[in-house]
Amino acid sequence: MIHPTAPQLGPSPAVRDGHAAPVTCASCGCRLQAVGHVGAEAWFHFSPLAGRDARGCRVDCADAAHDAAGQPSLVLA
Repeated sequence: MIHPTAPQLGPSPAVRDGHAAPVTCASCGCRLQAVGHVGAEAWFHFSPLAGRDARGCRVDCADAAHDAAGQPSLVLA
């Protein structure tokens, strides 16, 4: 369980049931981490490695930049 005071939650645009939540990939559900300045960030899979996510699963969008909704985006790359 992630505690509400975890720094990863910060000013995240993702909201679930009225509470801030981590941004997750819309394609595979993996958690994403923000990279860049607030308001101009892109989200990436946590610890991607050669097309695999942090769990070692091969996902097509592991190395792609994602938008705030978790959609992979070529514009953000």
